[in-house]
Parts: sequence; structure tokens; C-alpha cells
Amino acid sequence: MINWFKRVAKKFLNAFRGLMVMIKEEKSLWVHLLVTVIVIIIGILSNLTLWSWIALVFSIALVISFEIINTAIEYLVDIVSFEYNVKAKKIKDVAATATLVVTICAIVVGVLVFGHAWNWF
Repeated sequence: MINWFKRVAKKFLNAFRGLMVMIKEEKSLWVHLLVTVIVIIIGILSNLTLWSWIALVFSIALVISFEIINTAIEYLVDIVSFEYNVKAKKIKDVAATATLVVTICAIVVGVLVFGHAWNWF
């Protein structure tokens, strides 16, 4: 049981180490985190329903997760491809597109959830 706990603890430690790398090295993650804070503040001020919060949290988690996966793919491509390679660029572009698609979907969710907020302006 203790060995199992040590293995699980090590996995969490590795994951947090990866998070620290993302926070230190990825400017785009900071943009996502800033938008997350803004969305949470607006959500609190808007007295959202449980289902609206679920939609927002799921959208935020997806965008940040895709950003992390995109970064991992970029790191891997950089290791494998030592010099400029058209196929390596395509791989990076396609991975970035996945993040873009999820981000656009999250924006749509935000517009749907906060649709009533447009009347404030």
C-alpha cells in the first residue's frame, strides 16, 4: 500500500512540475489564466446557475488542457526535428488549430452563458 501511495504521489509531483514549466515558459497559458479569472469574476457577479458554472468550468478546463497538450506536441516535435521541416511545422500548426477550435467553442459557451450581460453595455 505504501509503494502504491509513493507511485501516485510521484505522478502528482511530475504533473505539478509540468504545470510549473507551463507557467514559467508559456505566455499563451497566462492569457488563458487571465481570461479564466475574468470569467470567474463575471460569473460570481452574475449569480450563474449550476449548469452555467458546469459549462464554464468544463470549457475552461478544455482550453487549458488543449493548450498544455499543444505545448507538449511542440516540445516533442522540437526534439525530433532538429532543423526546419515542413512536416514538423504542419504538425505544430494542426496541434495549435485544435486549441483554437476548443477556444472558439469556449467563447461560444461564454456568449451563451453571459448573453444577458450584453444588455449592460
